[in-house]
Amino acid sequence: MGNPCEYGFLYGCRLCRGFQICAIWISWHWGRILGDEVLEKKKNKGISIKIVTAVYSAVVIIVLTIVIVVAGYSLYENHVMENYKKYVTTVLEYAYTVADEYSFGDMITAREMPGAYEEMRAGLNHVKESSDIDYLYAVYFDDVNDISSLTYAINAKTAEELNNGGTYTYLGTPCEEGSFEEDTLRILQDAVMTKKTDSDVMEGYSEGYGHMFNGYKVIFNSAGEAAGLICVEINVNSIRGELSHYIRNIALFVAVFTVVITVIFVGLSEYYIIYPIAKLTDSARDFVKNIGDQESIDKCVENIKSIGVRSNNEIGQLYTTVTKMESDMADQYRDIRRYSDNVLKMQDGLITLIADMVEDRDSDTGYHIQKTASYVRIIMDGLKRKGYYAEQLTPQFVEYVVKSAPLHDTGKIKISDTILNKPGRFTPEEYEIMKKHAVYGKEIIDKAISTVEGESYLREASNMAGYHHERAIPDESHILPGSFTLMFRSLSLSSANTLPPSLSVSSLTTASPSPVPPLFLDESPV
Repeated sequence: MGNPCEYGFLYGCRLCRGFQICAIWISWHWGRILGDEVLEKKKNKGISIKIVTAVYSAVVIIVLTIVIVVAGYSLYENHVMENYKKYVTTVLEYAYTVADEYSFGDMITAREMPGAYEEMRAGLNHVKESSDIDYLYAVYFDDVNDISSLTYAINAKTAEELNNGGTYTYLGTPCEEGSFEEDTLRILQDAVMTKKTDSDVMEGYSEGYGHMFNGYKVIFNSAGEAAGLICVEINVNSIRGELSHYIRNIALFVAVFTVVITVIFVGLSEYYIIYPIAKLTDSARDFVKNIGDQESIDKCVENIKSIGVRSNNEIGQLYTTVTKMESDMADQYRDIRRYSDNVLKMQDGLITLIADMVEDRDSDTGYHIQKTASYVRIIMDGLKRKGYYAEQLTPQFVEYVVKSAPLHDTGKIKISDTILNKPGRFTPEEYEIMKKHAVYGKEIIDKAISTVEGESYLREASNMAGYHHERAIPDESHILPGSFTLMFRSLSLSSANTLPPSLSVSSLTTASPSPVPPLFLDESPV
């Protein structure tokens, strides 16, 4: 009749010791990983899903462990206590059988200890020796109406207890004051007075013995009268200590098991969730960053397709959607660029057509309009190479001016052929009409600008059409007045058939009514 939970305690202790080393290693390894991750994310001022998952998992572990330990302790305590109550009852019934075999009730009633008394004690000693109980004894009330008259009838001792100085009590030995709580005495008194036949177990406490399970059963004599009680006690303090130790081991086992499961869960989450999301995020970021560069966004599409997520869950659907979106956007951007290039080509063609129409009406210009764009680009490039007007001469501005150059004489379309193609010199009246072609050109282009939203190179075309003669250049022009003066004076002289081969830059400015900046007189190579 050994301890019914002994094997459970031993198994739990040995099993959980094996997990302690695993728990230490996992805690150190996982803590190092999380520490490095937190330090890295502090630099980037962001927390990854892996950290969030790990923190949530840690919280779940703590809460789950607490719930399991508390619930497990409560349930297991009740289970163990019930088992020990049954164990106490079993030992009590066995001892009662031994006492009843020797008619112990008659001995108590007669207050006598015949020869069979010691034989009975030997039987009770055997019961105690073969069990895990702490005390086995019998008592009776010398006066059933007086709870303080409780007296020992017999006790049992193991051989070890006797060797350690333990002594027997005999029939008639008064119980020491304070050995039993008053509530316990009244329960025993009530059992004798009511002649209770069933055995029972109560939980008691005393300063000398602490928490105890006290099993008792009324002993009857041959006349059927209640003579006394046989009692069995077991120390609950040691049981609670063993139970706490067992629960601690169970808690450690649950914690280690949960940590292992969490590590596996985080690892799988990182592979199947975090890694694809991180790759999708990086790809989308690169795609947005490189919008405008067809080659780069095509490479981004190739990179996202190389991730190769094949799952059919939400991550797979997200991957498929983002991949398709980036691929479609890259194709659309390619189509838009192609369409834009076609529009620009058509636009340039229309400009050339308009310029040709104007030139065809003016028989005196030669190929002046066609040459204009080339001359403008040469002058602009020369200024840039020498570092002049670096802030104004942006690639876009240069392109706008070059494209606008052929339109500078657009206003001539409103001048009559009689004046435009007159072979001789203009009369003062004709000259005033001829000068209006700059105003007409600006009006025509401004009207075109009003139909277009946003910035347009036509704004530069408007300036060039309205102010391409040096006397008309306004102060608020994008480039200083002198530059336009020199530019168009050079162009007009270069297109004339009488231009001397030895003409220098300085001679171009001799008759200029507006000041020319010194940099335009710089004849050094560009």
